[in-house]
Amino acid sequence: MEATRSQLRYSISTQVGRRAQPLVSADYIVGLTDGEGCFYVNIRPPYNKNGGGIVELNFHIKVKEADRGLLEKVRDSLGCGGVYFQHEIRQNHSQCYRYTVNSHRDILGKIIPFFEKHPLQSSKIRDFERFCRIAELVAQGAHHTKHGIARIRDIKSTMNQRTRPVREIRSLSGNTTIIS
Repeated sequence: MEATRSQLRYSISTQVGRRAQPLVSADYIVGLTDGEGCFYVNIRPPYNKNGGGIVELNFHIKVKEADRGLLEKVRDSLGCGGVYFQHEIRQNHSQCYRYTVNSHRDILGKIIPFFEKHPLQSSKIRDFERFCRIAELVAQGAHHTKHGIARIRDIKSTMNQRTRPVREIRSLSGNTTIIS
């Protein structure tokens, strides 16, 4: 119950029709993104005769199943994207929901301007800056050429470099299991 009160303290309520629709504040979205968000770029074929490809720009926030409503508030606050169930098959992970924005129009017109106006506070800001450079190249059409795809790949290779610490667990029988 304490977590709910804490979340509501950082909410804004707007009137839509007769019902109040709670929206989360910009600071809350920034904090949630710093902790649970990701800016991701995917490059895939078909490559055209000039060597260009398809570049997908993605913004995600992933939370536990119980916090789905929070993602819906983020979606409503930003005015774009969708909230989807993400089935988890790893035994040590709980079921999750993911807020995703992957429309170039929404990335360029809503997500990037939002985070330029409300900067991230963690080291994730470096990934966002690289994400913006790639989005700018895509907006200029660079992804239609082999040289442009190479530039985008170079920038992408420097994103999301944080690694998880590797832990080693030894069983009583002496077998070793690596957990990352």
